[in-house]
Amino acid sequence: MEKVKVEKKMTDINIGDNQEKKNDVNVKQKQLGGVRTMPFILANEVCDRFAGVGFHANMMTYLTQVLNLPLVKASNTISNFGGTSSFTPIIGAFVADSFLGRYWTIIIGSIIYVLGMVTITISAVLPHLRPPPCPTQENCQEASNTQLWVLYIALLLTSLGTGGIRPCVVTFAADQFDMTKSKIESRSWNFFNWYYFCMAVASLLALTVVVYIQDNIGWGWGLGIPTIAMGLSLVAFILGAPLYKKIKPGGSPFVRVTQVIVAAVRKRKVVKSAESSALYENRELDAGISINGRLLHSNQFKWFDRAAILSNSDINGSKQPNLWRLATVHRVEELKTIIRMLPIWAAAILLVASQSHLNSFTLQQARSMDRQLSPSFQIPPATMSIFTTLTVLIALPLYERLFVPFSRIFTKNPTGITCLQRMGIGFSINIFATIVSAVIEIKRKGVAADHDLLDKPTLVIPISVFWLVPQYCLHGLAEVFMSVGHLEFLYDQSPESMRSTAIALYWIAIAIGNYVSTLMVSLVHKYTGEARNWLPDRNLNRGKLENYYWLVTGVQVVNLIYYVICAWFYKYKPIEEISENIDVDVESADNRKPLLGDGEDCREVEMNKQPCVSICDDIKAALEGLNLMLEEKEKGAKINLDFSPRARAKKKRKSFSLTFKTFEDVISPQYAIQMLSELTGGNASISTSVWQNQMWATQVYKYKTTIVVDIRWFRGDGFWTPAAM
Repeated sequence: MEKVKVEKKMTDINIGDNQEKKNDVNVKQKQLGGVRTMPFILANEVCDRFAGVGFHANMMTYLTQVLNLPLVKASNTISNFGGTSSFTPIIGAFVADSFLGRYWTIIIGSIIYVLGMVTITISAVLPHLRPPPCPTQENCQEASNTQLWVLYIALLLTSLGTGGIRPCVVTFAADQFDMTKSKIESRSWNFFNWYYFCMAVASLLALTVVVYIQDNIGWGWGLGIPTIAMGLSLVAFILGAPLYKKIKPGGSPFVRVTQVIVAAVRKRKVVKSAESSALYENRELDAGISINGRLLHSNQFKWFDRAAILSNSDINGSKQPNLWRLATVHRVEELKTIIRMLPIWAAAILLVASQSHLNSFTLQQARSMDRQLSPSFQIPPATMSIFTTLTVLIALPLYERLFVPFSRIFTKNPTGITCLQRMGIGFSINIFATIVSAVIEIKRKGVAADHDLLDKPTLVIPISVFWLVPQYCLHGLAEVFMSVGHLEFLYDQSPESMRSTAIALYWIAIAIGNYVSTLMVSLVHKYTGEARNWLPDRNLNRGKLENYYWLVTGVQVVNLIYYVICAWFYKYKPIEEISENIDVDVESADNRKPLLGDGEDCREVEMNKQPCVSICDDIKAALEGLNLMLEEKEKGAKINLDFSPRARAKKKRKSFSLTFKTFEDVISPQYAIQMLSELTGGNASISTSVWQNQMWATQVYKYKTTIVVDIRWFRGDGFWTPAAM
């Protein structure tokens, strides 16, 4: 096919050595990562979930039936253990982001986790590490302090191991893919949906196989099988090491945040310039913490901008900045981004607190109900959580294949709805689930009263355990929206060098939520009296569990109002994303994509060069070429265009098929992109950048979807035109 030969000499200068070097880098990058690494990486997380859920789901049974602990003490032990397991990830995230890296943090965390599982398995096998059996559940001998300390040490080891696994596995897995905004929008699948799907599969196996073994065969095998699985997953993870992309840690994010705060405080009396361009930037300094793109200046929390004001005393003798006196814009924006995220993150805490009863009080409800499926088989109480897991497994594919395409029709958003909208729906569903829980508890106690069973806690109430299924399913549906949306929000909106820390925040919210749940349960138990206590130690039939559910419902309603206010005022992080082709994709704080900048002229080019064609001609030429290519693609023909951008810009200027609002014959870049996206149904949205070299500048137009072309001026994922000479 004949190729257009326009300014061949200058083209060779641009494409020559730089393209060769770029191709070498791209080839090396493509040799690592990708889908092929997922079995090795996710096996580790799946086995962690398999082991954790297999024990945690039935932990109430182990504590009350094997160690003979009172109900409230057992419930608080579960909440405290869950809270500690979710709090330790901040330690693992600090280690991974600061110096060790995610790969080695996962390995060390897995080893500690296996040691904890071995300890707890031994405690379940050896008779002297547990009290005598108490089948009547009356006047039982509780576990001794020594026996409890063995349990606590095992739980502490698993918690520490979890701290190394949880914040790193999901981010390490995401590192294997290109997670830039343009790439995510072009995919037909959502990484976080399928990550959560894999975790749900592990939970399903744990709630069926492991719980059944624990209840019917013995706790030795019931804990030994997850221990063996965790050990094998560690071996599998190490075997996949040659295939992984391993991103080097960029230094402690906590130190960088502290440096920004200290620098801002030191310069609190400095008068700030009105121009953001006067603030200090150093791309070389930030290269290690902005591999996929740098954060741009935003107008929120301007007080911290003082840290980026340059003064003579901020640069030392070796021309390096004193980072305790001067911070780059990127580092200041890292701090701002975290501050913006915290109110949204905090809203998840009370949601976790409201769900914690699923592994304690709801388990006791299930134990008192008719669980018989056949004369020889009854459902273990802990297995009831299977309905939450099944809901997640069914709802996640439906969400991606039905809900997202349907909502996209109305929102014009490639992802259907935003993470914030997704989380809001999850909050609302969870409120409804708690209301259902209260109604079902009233029904359960009513049947117990009708059959004179209120004072007989060990007898089965003649009401099917499947009455609990609706609340389990609703909680599962809430997870699909809230938990996955929360995880994706923290990863997407956090600075790239702090993503392990951001995922740790996800687990810290769960930790604090568990502690809040413990506080709520303890206060309710303490202040609701002994005669008609809402949460009695032994006989749930004489309690007022429904009142506790109503209390939790009210707390959640207040929390939802708080969340809506925070989400309404939230501003997305401003970032300049860099793809593997070294094109720049700018996403501003209000979710616009400017072509050359926020202005309507060619200021970015004009800083160094005089434009050979106006920005109006340049954009029109680019959009015309894209329009023609889309038409040819629809016809199924291979594209063969004799396209000279400058000539066609002048020749077709008046007859161009797309029309735009103009101001002195200059197109607003934001309006041009909006029009193009609307006319092509969002399939041809473009982002742009300007390449500037020694002699000339090139305007690059990058498509959302790949189009096969064979012309020098066009590329498979976009095209470029001369912008200045």
